[in-house]
Amino acid sequence: MLKRPAAAEPGIQRFQVRSGELLAPWQELLRSLIFAGPGVLWVVTFLVLPGLLLLVCSFLSSGQFGQVGLPLTLANYLRILGYSPLGWTPIYWQILGRSLLVAAVTTFFCVLLAYPLAFFIAAHPPRQRDLLLTLVVVPFWTNLVIRTYAWMVVLAPEGWPARLAAWLGWIPPQTALYPSWLAVYLGMVYTFLPYMVLPLYTAIERIDWRLAEAARDLYANGWQVFLWVLLPQTLPGLAAGLILVAIPALGMFVVPDLLGGSKTLLIGNVIQMQFGASLDYPFGAALSFLVTGLSLGLIYAYSRYVGSRGLEDLI
Repeated sequence: MLKRPAAAEPGIQRFQVRSGELLAPWQELLRSLIFAGPGVLWVVTFLVLPGLLLLVCSFLSSGQFGQVGLPLTLANYLRILGYSPLGWTPIYWQILGRSLLVAAVTTFFCVLLAYPLAFFIAAHPPRQRDLLLTLVVVPFWTNLVIRTYAWMVVLAPEGWPARLAAWLGWIPPQTALYPSWLAVYLGMVYTFLPYMVLPLYTAIERIDWRLAEAARDLYANGWQVFLWVLLPQTLPGLAAGLILVAIPALGMFVVPDLLGGSKTLLIGNVIQMQFGASLDYPFGAALSFLVTGLSLGLIYAYSRYVGSRGLEDLI
């Protein structure tokens, strides 16, 4: 019969076995600090502390010339809700709704384009696969602003897209395709497509193709095989791609600012204006926390509906 180990006597230090070593608690703590300390310090310094400063700033008041100070106030959050000294206005609700719509449309088209592209890459031999994946990430080698300016050149009146649109009668001759919503969506999808392709490709690489062959043997057509066999196996990659695309797209301001102009004012542009020309840091901090809350909501929905699988299946 197994005996329960006796409790340690008072004054005797407990030891724990870790990977074949006998470590005292202080030794285990020291080892944890050595290995995890730099990462924790980095997160605290560049994420937690700036976030706390931003939170405090969101409750401060802004002076006439942009100075930040007391008294503490909820006016910044009430302003987001639409309340102001002149009455109630839905302007920030409209901007937020427009931002959510742009993020949703961008994510939808990224999914629509990323699935066939990821399957196309996975169908090639390993050496060609590496080349194709390199081509997918090549845009990351150039700054986002430069890439957006390149789209301005492509959509200029002298470019073939504008000439084709003018020939079809969609726009007047010698007219650029920007600023417009079309240009914004083209730039957004182009920017975030790699973030959808890479996790989907990783999930597609792990597909059990024997299940697809079994489904074909049972007379399932191509769409049925994809919907009932392939799609469920790629859901972890799809969920990761949705998070990687939707959250940055919600706060994007460079692409809408350059390709959309004043016609496409999104929440990211409003935040940039508060920390820039308007010099209203407290209101910009409050808007930043609004976007942070929406992002955390998306991550919570991801963990809630995807379950324990998530990104761990992609590592």
